[in-house]
Amino acid sequence: MGGPTTRMQDAVRLLMLINEAVEPVSGKDIAGDPALETAIGVVRTQVRLQKLDFWVRNPDYLANELLTDYVNGDQDPALLQMAGEILDSEEPELRRYPMLRYLFGAYEDLEDALAVLRQADLMVRRKKGRPGHVVQTNYFLLQAGREMVARIRTEYEDLAWYSYRSALVVQLASGQGATELKDRQYIQEEYLQTKNGVRIPSITDRARVRLAEIRAGLEGESA
Repeated sequence: MGGPTTRMQDAVRLLMLINEAVEPVSGKDIAGDPALETAIGVVRTQVRLQKLDFWVRNPDYLANELLTDYVNGDQDPALLQMAGEILDSEEPELRRYPMLRYLFGAYEDLEDALAVLRQADLMVRRKKGRPGHVVQTNYFLLQAGREMVARIRTEYEDLAWYSYRSALVVQLASGQGATELKDRQYIQEEYLQTKNGVRIPSITDRARVRLAEIRAGLEGESA
């Protein structure tokens, strides 16, 4: 398991994830808000951001979902290959940064890391509702943020991994809303049974056994 992340590591990971996950902004989003003049996309709701971040931080859960899509879908070999690349490597051990379980599923306080991005004018956070009763938080990526992502990809190969992994996570989550993602993650028994305030445990061993069983089944079919 990876060690505790630093504020800057969290900031870079979230910038890469937001860059991959944004949807186009609308005129209504940015009307009358000068800080959003250069906004090029938005991630809507903290729940969605937290659920996407969970799969970036937990390669074992991500690989397991790829296997689920493989089994339940049209058995696209690419899904099996991507799951295998994760589970055959040490990624689940080296790149796993567990999150806490709270009332709405996986959660980690992201404010310190997001503050780094806001102070650098790479993204803007906007809340809807009233003081003491926020109903939605949106995260706007600014043009400077996208340019920073391009620079990181070019100059820092290790950090570019977050961009590639975020793209895979967003592809997995395509077409699913925040609530659907939350419900999907709760299907995993280890996740569901984790008590509030406790870190969600690994499922690496179970996912590797599942991968081996699928491969064995394929070998049996081709024998």
